[in-house]
Amino acid sequence: MILDKSTLLDAYRRLKTIREFEMRMRTENEAGQLPGFLHLYCGQEAIAVGACMQLDEKDYIGSTHRGHGHCIAKGCDIGDMLLEIYCKQGGLCNGKGGSMHIADMNKGMLGANAIVGAAPPIAVGAALTAKTLKTGGVAMAFIGDGASNQGTVFEALNLASVLKLPMIFIYENNGYAEFTGAGYHVGGNDIVGRARAFGMPGENVDGTDFFAMFEAVGEAVQRARRGDGPSAIEASAMRYYGHFEGDPQLYRAKSEIKTLMKNADPICNFVSRVTDSGVLTVDELAVVDTEILAMLDEKVEAARAAPIPAANELYTDVYANY
Repeated sequence: MILDKSTLLDAYRRLKTIREFEMRMRTENEAGQLPGFLHLYCGQEAIAVGACMQLDEKDYIGSTHRGHGHCIAKGCDIGDMLLEIYCKQGGLCNGKGGSMHIADMNKGMLGANAIVGAAPPIAVGAALTAKTLKTGGVAMAFIGDGASNQGTVFEALNLASVLKLPMIFIYENNGYAEFTGAGYHVGGNDIVGRARAFGMPGENVDGTDFFAMFEAVGEAVQRARRGDGPSAIEASAMRYYGHFEGDPQLYRAKSEIKTLMKNADPICNFVSRVTDSGVLTVDELAVVDTEILAMLDEKVEAARAAPIPAANELYTDVYANY
């Protein structure tokens, strides 16, 4: 696959922004600055970026409880994301949702969701809207390996297939459903094979390889836009950290994370690919790194200083009036 320099720089900026964002949130959480639970996306960045770079603002995504990476890849504002995670005024949901419930309809981000397997039915609704209104848009749902076992997911697969909807199911197999290995909890040991059984094409992709994700999702998006119906992709990429920050991870070998960081880092893989080819230089990437860190310093400081929602706003942003 040949991508121009501008596209590759955009991809690197998104990949590295997600990584630095999550590492900063890890530090802030350890310092007691963040309310609620925190689920980090480190190690899976190439999935979100490779997928969302094939979409535009008329397309929709449904996310998971591990949704920061999806938000950033889809173009949500970093400052507004941070305000939301800190539960401050001006956040994407005005500080009422926090980390697991970020949504940004202006960017086609239908929301992170603490309910396992909730995104596919929501995204299928968006896909039905796109088909009915002939917008040319597609919808995409991110689904964890644990969520792949939920009935909501199977119902969404069936409806998307029956109605031939412009829908893409992205299974993020990060190895564990909370604390249970995928090798134990997935009956048949073939997540994407279940999707094929509903009459759609399904593909297994290395989730640490941006280029493989970009290509596979690109084909699925083209299929959806042509009116040829849904597709499914299982992207495998082990998460670096626990199910949530504070998870002791007693279910993992102590050497596993070190091995992953050394041999399965999607950002290192990307950097090696683009610098070895001579399309980008280490110095050019270092400039992006500096810009990202400076931006995060500014936005984190602003989020820390921002006011919390006023008490008289308790019942706002709860229900929409139709």
